[in-house]
Amino acid sequence: MKAFMKKSLVVLIAAPLAFGSMSALAAPHGGQQHGGKHNQQCGMGMERGIWNKLDLTDAQKDQLKELRQQDRQAMKEGFKDHRDEMKANHEKMQQLVMADNFDQAAVTSLAQDMANQRVEGQVKMAKSRHDMFSVLTPEQKEQFTKLSGEKHQQCMEKWEKMKDRMDKKGPKAE
Repeated sequence: MKAFMKKSLVVLIAAPLAFGSMSALAAPHGGQQHGGKHNQQCGMGMERGIWNKLDLTDAQKDQLKELRQQDRQAMKEGFKDHRDEMKANHEKMQQLVMADNFDQAAVTSLAQDMANQRVEGQVKMAKSRHDMFSVLTPEQKEQFTKLSGEKHQQCMEKWEKMKDRMDKKGPKAE
């Protein structure tokens, strides 16, 4: 039970940091990774190269750049504002986990507070993404959806191949 609580705590604390702002994904990177290789990344950065394929006007590029800058600044300020609160919540959870007796009500309450903070962050992220997509024309949105679906399919195929390779290797010896 303690191991489960520790893992849950790590997820609750790390998730808001890991998800960050989706608007950063729209930053122009030319579909390149370090070393100049084409970006075949699946997951959080999956959309990165798609934005470059939308034939954006200069005005749209400027609008998106401004939105990214505003979002980046808001993220920095928000992180500074919530860093102490996140640290205090982490310490409270650690105390509850290490206590002689498990106080389910206190853990539930604290976990709910932490989850609510994560939900607020996700809403802010969705608002930011909405603002970015509102810059696109209906045709560009359609093209984005099509390209995103294709990329998703490629990633699913990649994950299936990886899973098949792992299944063929068999279980790890521990």
